[in-house]
Amino acid sequence: MALPVAFFALFFAWPVAAITARGLKAGGTWHLGRFAEVLARPDIRHVLWFTTWQALASTALTLLIALPAAYAFARLEFPGKQVLRAVVTVPFVLPTVVVGTAFLALVGHGGLLDELWGVRLDTTVWAILLAHVFFNYAVVVRTVGGLWGQLDPRQEEAARMLGASPLRAWRQVTLPALAPAVAAAALMVFLFTFTSFGVVQILGGPTFSTLEVEIYRQTSEVFDLTTAAVLTLVQFAAVGAILAVHAWTVRRRETALRLVDASLTARRPRGAGQWALLGGVLATVAVLLVLPLGVLVRRSLDAPGFAYYRALTDADGGTFLVAPLHAVWTSLEYAFAATGIALAVGGLAAAALARRDAGRLVRGFDALLMLPLGVSAVTVGFGFLIALDQPPLDLRQSWFLVPLAQALVGAPFVVRTMLPVLRAVDTRLREAAAVLGASPWRVWREVDLPLVRRALLVAAGFAFAVSLGEFGATVFIARPDNPTLPVAVARLLSRPGELNYGQAMALSTILMVVCAAALLVLERLRTDRTGEF
Repeated sequence: MALPVAFFALFFAWPVAAITARGLKAGGTWHLGRFAEVLARPDIRHVLWFTTWQALASTALTLLIALPAAYAFARLEFPGKQVLRAVVTVPFVLPTVVVGTAFLALVGHGGLLDELWGVRLDTTVWAILLAHVFFNYAVVVRTVGGLWGQLDPRQEEAARMLGASPLRAWRQVTLPALAPAVAAAALMVFLFTFTSFGVVQILGGPTFSTLEVEIYRQTSEVFDLTTAAVLTLVQFAAVGAILAVHAWTVRRRETALRLVDASLTARRPRGAGQWALLGGVLATVAVLLVLPLGVLVRRSLDAPGFAYYRALTDADGGTFLVAPLHAVWTSLEYAFAATGIALAVGGLAAAALARRDAGRLVRGFDALLMLPLGVSAVTVGFGFLIALDQPPLDLRQSWFLVPLAQALVGAPFVVRTMLPVLRAVDTRLREAAAVLGASPWRVWREVDLPLVRRALLVAAGFAFAVSLGEFGATVFIARPDNPTLPVAVARLLSRPGELNYGQAMALSTILMVVCAAALLVLERLRTDRTGEF
């Protein structure tokens, strides 16, 4: 446990504390009174209101649209179900920059809706809400659908036999059992939308700004570190509260229900109602999830002869010091390095948390591991530059700085993937091997590793995908001669001109294909079919 604790202390807690202290301390004096001053500003109050409002609206809209799909994946059996599950999950592992770019190609100036009907949504909040539904659709489908598929359907059938209508049986039997999973999914969607950066940065323009976007603006454009520090602490407090409630709902879900094999509960659709619901789900996936990605690919091919892709091999000396295509190889190198770090840190943390004799302090570290997913990545990135500037950790000029920041995001996915599998390993197998004289290393190699190998590969895939798309911290620390794919896309979109826009679409398409390929491999490696992450 010492290595994970040291890693998060050095590369998460310290940079965040350093940049926050820099903003609240001037001339050796703490200016805590600036909290009230900053929060009283009308522009900041508007940011706080919009951040909370759009997160609540995005969460409600996502639940409304995704819950029918959760039922379809849990209770209905149909051809292509596993492929469709992978398609549904593709948006979740896509970088937010790609999501924003895809919706820009759909609803922005010159987008598909603009071409067909003259409709533009890029300057309205609807574009942001729909992009958030696109991004978080899989969270609800897989979290709620995973539990729904394991609920014993005989309980609802018994209520029906006693005279309850289908709606009443669902409302009084199934819904209470699903409530913890729905609450957990809603909290995670709220967390991701409350801390949204890339989507709002691209689609919101100067009109709409979340806390994360405002922290970035105050840090990099206005250079008001005090305001950025106050907003960081506000976001930190909100994220901590969300994660505390989420941990409670997860514990409730794990202990309150008696579950069955999910493969026994799914049946072929029966009746017009179930077929209509399945058709509606397929139509929603096609319009909401597949169409934006298809438009993204189409925009990248607008110029004849793959001109936008060929232009990626040329450096113009302005936006990049190297050819934009160089960002592909740079991103892959960084992502592989970050995956190795995330597996080492997350694997050791999961092993420590899986021990049956783990104390309360160790179990409490489990919740802290989720903080990098919610705390401002912009703060972490700028904190790297502030904190890691002196020996022996002067890493500002090191290429290794980017993988470290990406590993902070990948490690929680490793823990969440491996922890259930490690807890399921029969401790008697380890004890028997130890009694026969096996060393701890040999016990792990010959007992644990064969049992968790597939989960380890799945964890590596998720860590690779999220590392590849990390943007908030990387935008601060990626060097001009080594931009990552999300940073390159954002830089191209920030410059006018059809060629820059087309290159951004081409790079986004490449990034989407790489992430989708990684996800399809993960679906084949999954050790279960419950649908949960």
